[in-house]
Amino acid sequence: MKIRTLGVLFTLLFVSTLSLADINDDIVKIQHQWAKANYATPESEQEKAFEKLVAEARKLAELNPGSAEPKVWLAIVLSTDAGVTGGFGALGKVKEARRQLEAAEKIDPDVLHGSIYTSLGSLYYQVPGWPIGFGDEEKAEEYLKKALAINPDGIDPNYFYGDFQLEEGNYQKAVRYLEKAAVAPPRPGRPLADKGRQAEIQEKLLQARKKL
Repeated sequence: MKIRTLGVLFTLLFVSTLSLADINDDIVKIQHQWAKANYATPESEQEKAFEKLVAEARKLAELNPGSAEPKVWLAIVLSTDAGVTGGFGALGKVKEARRQLEAAEKIDPDVLHGSIYTSLGSLYYQVPGWPIGFGDEEKAEEYLKKALAINPDGIDPNYFYGDFQLEEGNYQKAVRYLEKAAVAPPRPGRPLADKGRQAEIQEKLLQARKKL
């Protein structure tokens, strides 16, 4: 009886490990497709590319309701899609993105090196405030600082906190964090995303330095 029980446990562990591997492979695919759609696709084709990517990310999240990573990436894809498409439909997308991030936080708040808080922070300072949207500068700073606490040397936490400070008119602080983002270590397997982000960092640095 004990041997049979152990056999069942090992089978469950093996299946669980395979499932995690499958999810990780799917997440990597979403990451690569997002980078391609965001940084290597003509503007005229981006809306169609993100429409397809949203559907794929949503399916992955629905198939793995207990995993935080797919929810975070669905939120990232939705947020980027909102910026690409614009219009009244964008608000619905960023609201859904926030819901996905809040759901992911309940599962694993530190997942993907603090990406939940980086993404929430960026939403709160980029989305308009009341009565149009849910934008909130205080919440933005709170979440971005949480992201930096988890991943102090990461390219995204430093970039978005620097961009937030630029928006707030704190130009010296913006330069400090953007310069830190510019020398952040490359992310394994994400050269296109890093190249695109570095271009954005240099653009923001130029804007901030002109204000000093």
